[in-house]
Amino acid sequence: MKFNTKTIHGGQKPDAAYGSVMPPIYQTSTFAQSTPGGHKGYEYARSANPTRHALENAFASIENGTHGLAFASGLAAIDGILKLLKQGDEVISTNNLYGGTYRLFTKIYEDFGIKFHFIGMENAAHIEDYINDKTKLIWVETPTNPMLNIIDIVKTAEIANKYKVLFAVDNTFATPYLQRPLDLGADIVMHSATKYLGGHSDLVMGALIVKDKELADRLYFIQNASGAICGPQDAFLALRGLKTLHVRMQRHCENGRAVAEYLESHPKIENVYWPGFENHPNHAIAKAQMSDYGGMVSFTTKGNNYEEAIKMVQNLKVFTLAESLGGVESLAGHPASMTHASIPKEEREKTGVVDSLIRLSVGIEDEADLIADLKQAIG
Repeated sequence: MKFNTKTIHGGQKPDAAYGSVMPPIYQTSTFAQSTPGGHKGYEYARSANPTRHALENAFASIENGTHGLAFASGLAAIDGILKLLKQGDEVISTNNLYGGTYRLFTKIYEDFGIKFHFIGMENAAHIEDYINDKTKLIWVETPTNPMLNIIDIVKTAEIANKYKVLFAVDNTFATPYLQRPLDLGADIVMHSATKYLGGHSDLVMGALIVKDKELADRLYFIQNASGAICGPQDAFLALRGLKTLHVRMQRHCENGRAVAEYLESHPKIENVYWPGFENHPNHAIAKAQMSDYGGMVSFTTKGNNYEEAIKMVQNLKVFTLAESLGGVESLAGHPASMTHASIPKEEREKTGVVDSLIRLSVGIEDEADLIADLKQAIG
């Protein structure tokens, strides 16, 4: 089954009760039993729910995994991965990553005795310098948030396998439409399904997908024991969103290219970060491991003025100034004051998150309207 078909049919079958084509919303907390332990596969909705189960099967299908797990948020999904670790373990993470992930790592799990190394991973071989016998996890975003750095998944997987270290990839920006990390050697794929997988800015959800059954069983235990699961209504919305992922992503990519090329030619713009440019660091890797370059574009203005950047995003009319990304509508964010405000200024600036950086989530509107909006906002 090809990807465009998987988004609609992958892991799915008509509902057993009445043949419903769309999975029903099983809005129930518990399930009747004929005798103690005598049930039809479901007993309590934290442990399993038919609507969530259908979604988890769909998640597994589109990432070419065998086991999917749906969580209450992307951060809840990451939290589930970190609960595989114990005191004294070490994690190697990219140094340019979502601020919420950084906050979870440093403000929660460092206090439990887990050590994190935040490093540049543009050269994957650099990762080996930080591996020791306490290293248990390599954490990668690619493309990264918000600098759109590209990390070589295949080479990182080779390093992880060499040292028998778990390798997890946050695939939120690319989606399985553009890259499938499990096929490239990763052990765990994570998504903030709030973003492109849901696609309509109407739910908050996280996803994990794996191929190894033993690892899946450990994660299912954590999911059930910790209880950070999504509800059936959100599972239904995510299932509906998945069915148009392929057509949405095609337009996101087309519009992302148009916006990036416009900004690159603008005299007031200093830097444009988009993996599709041939001069983008690791463009060749992006070309090899992705089928296109996505709808995320970041840029800085000449002079790097904080107040000018704030004014610019406030002047936008079609782009909405808002947190998040990946919806059908175009969004603009100012990472220094929004998504990455939890990262100390000196740390965020080391990775390029300067005061004038603006991150765009380019939606599926008409590209002419998007470019006209940027033109009037930049001035």
